[in-house]
Formats: sequence, structure tokens, C-alpha cells
Amino acid sequence: MKPLTRCLVALLICSGVAAADDWPTFRGNAMLQGRAEALSTDLQPLWLFEVEEGIEGGAAIVDGVVYVGALDGKLYAVKLADGKQLWSYEASDEIRASVSVHDGVVYVGDAAGLFHAVDAKSGKAKWSFKSDSEIVSSANFYKDWLLFGSNDQFLYALKTDGSLAWKIETDGYVYATPAIVDGKAYSAGCDGFIREIDIATGTENKRIEIGAYVGASPAIRDGKAYVGTFENQVLGIDLKLDKVIWSYENPERQFPYISSAALAEDRLIVGGRDKTVHALSLSDGKELWSHRTRAKVDSSPVLSGKHAFVGSLTGELFAFEIATGKIAWKFDAGSGVMATPAIADGRLVVGTVDGQLYCFGNKGATP
Repeated sequence: MKPLTRCLVALLICSGVAAADDWPTFRGNAMLQGRAEALSTDLQPLWLFEVEEGIEGGAAIVDGVVYVGALDGKLYAVKLADGKQLWSYEASDEIRASVSVHDGVVYVGDAAGLFHAVDAKSGKAKWSFKSDSEIVSSANFYKDWLLFGSNDQFLYALKTDGSLAWKIETDGYVYATPAIVDGKAYSAGCDGFIREIDIATGTENKRIEIGAYVGASPAIRDGKAYVGTFENQVLGIDLKLDKVIWSYENPERQFPYISSAALAEDRLIVGGRDKTVHALSLSDGKELWSHRTRAKVDSSPVLSGKHAFVGSLTGELFAFEIATGKIAWKFDAGSGVMATPAIADGRLVVGTVDGQLYCFGNKGATP
């Protein structure tokens, strides 16, 4: 890698923005901030790849290849350029989790509780690890560790050779992907706490009571976590003061939040089961704008340039202006969208609950 390229990559990592040509994990970076490089809103479908069952988890895009899991129990690799299949890998059950890619290996868990490590080039199994229940959480990474949650109520840390480094028991399902900051993992789950864990030792440093079950993943910035809950609230949590500093609840419609928040400079964008996309102030949780859709918004928004891209179970894909909430682009996929969009190399890739994997971009653009 050339010195200038190394500097650019380092800058992107430090700023919390995924490198332009890759989207390797569920929320784009270890802090789960849901941010990508700028993407044009002059988008149209470039290709469509179909699978036998639905796609609920987000795709990963690395080195010009899209990796996605499906409810048919298969992990797929397709070319970003044209959507042609490179390989498929048979898991042991449905795949609902978003895919992660790290150092040439694809990682994903399935509904049988088996966590898979698959060679990114060949599609061959490298190893697998058995938990005792379904895995919906995606993998996150720190040095030689990879972390994920399971519905067996454990947060797991594995070495990249598949051996168990440690596991921490909670009092509820761990749907959420753990966020990672400075060697510490922040994990939310269905027991009403956010835990801070030292990754190197597996020691639980503290737990912060938030008073609600959580299925969404926490987004972290500047010592604060932001997450929606099953108690119909979005919370701002100070990780140093160990307390909730604000909460937001739709005054008219009380429904849970499964969508994970994306963090802009002064606001977060999140979807709700109240059929609404919300923009909330990071400082006090006050609503800055909202847009009502015709169905639940479980898809987690991704911020790209001046726009927030997100799907709805109506089948609509939106690009909202982050500042105003105005719709800058919309596409009707004809089938519900639960998955988080993946944005890399000037393209947006997202799956639908009927099993279509769409790739959008500018006509004639080459990744």
C-alpha cells in the first residue's frame, strides 16, 4: 500500500467513516455509527440477484465482492460489478444476521446457533463454532478477537482461529452487535443493561441500567451510546457517567425500535416500528424532523454524504436529506426491506424479504 493510501485509510478509520471501496461490517465500522462515503442520489438498479428465500440481514462489500446470507440457509458471494454468483456456502439453518468480512474471511451466524468462518475467495469452510441458540448478532472485531451475541444469552469472544477466548452470560437474548471502542466492547441485550467489557481479559468493567430490553445495536461516539429499545424509546447514554441522559418517545405512536441508529454530526437517524424515520438531536434527544412511511422501519439507516439511506417494510427505499428530512430519492422494490443498506464503491446493495438482492448506482459507473 502506498504511503498516501495508508494515510487516507487511517484518516477514514479515525473519523468513523468506512473506506469508500469497502463496507465490511453491519454498520460500517467498529463503533457501529452507520456512516459511509458520499453516494450520489442519481441512482437506478444496475442488477438484481435472486435467492430462494428472503434476505433479512445486511450485506458486506469487500474488494469488489458482495457477501450476503439468506433464509434459505446459504451464504452467497456475488460480483459487485454485475451481480454474477461466485460461490455459495451451505450453513446449517436460516441466516438472519448481517455478514461481516475481516482479513479475507467471511463471518456469520445462523438460526441453529452455528457461527461460520468461510474463506472469502473460495467459499470453503475454515471453521465453525457452536452456541446453544440462534445467532442474529453480527460479528465485530478487535485485533485477534471477534465478538458476537447469541440468543443463548451469552456474548462470545473468539480468536480468529475459532477458539473460545471468553464468554459472558447475560439475563436475556443478545440480538445486538457489540460496539467496540478503544479495546472495550459495549453490548446491549434483552436484560435491560449495557455492559462494558475489556476485550483482552473478558472482564466486565461495569453495567449501565437502561430499564428496557434492546434488540438494536448501540452506536458510540464521544463517550456516549445511542440506541432504541423495546420500550418504545430511543436513549442517549453517557458511558462515563453510567446513566441515561435523555430519552425520546413518539408522543402519538408507541412502538419498539429494532433499527440501529446512524450518527451524523449533531443528530441521529433511526427507523421505528411506529412506521416513522426520526432525526433526533444528539445533545438532548429532541426530534428535529420525522417522515411517516406506510409500514414498520426495521432497516438501519446508513449516512452517506448529505443523505440517509434506509428501507421500509413497504418495499420503499429512501434517501432523506439529513438536514431537512426531504426525500432526495425513492425506489419501490416491491418487497419489504428489513436489511441495512451496504454502500461502497459508488453503489448501494440491499436485500428484500422476498429474496431479491438489488444493486443501485449511476448508469455506466464501474466499481
